[in-house]
Amino acid sequence: PLIGNRIYGCDDCQLACPWNKFAQRSALPDFDERRGLSGQQLGTLFSWTEDEFLRYTEGGPIRRIGHERWLRNVAVAMGNALRAGDDAGIRQALQQRLNDPSALVREHVVWALEN
Repeated sequence: PLIGNRIYGCDDCQLACPWNKFAQRSALPDFDERRGLSGQQLGTLFSWTEDEFLRYTEGGPIRRIGHERWLRNVAVAMGNALRAGDDAGIRQALQQRLNDPSALVREHVVWALEN
């Protein structure tokens, strides 16, 4: 629950690092926001198939955690969002994964819906 609505930590580390106050914006396109990630709703991210996850995270560090742990992290963020205020769309997206093949995902979906 301590991750709030965050899904992956690299960006938070970059924001918090005191050395980054000296950083310059990179002109290299590899450092631009990834297509498909910017501005997405949690429900959309939670609906991604493994193929979509692989496509949207191509070349980025998020891919390292894999689809299963991605879904776990999104489920936690969705559960935390529900604590901030009930949202029927988030609740419905979570319910659609109650029978996910992954025990890890199911466990976190149940947590998100119950807490």
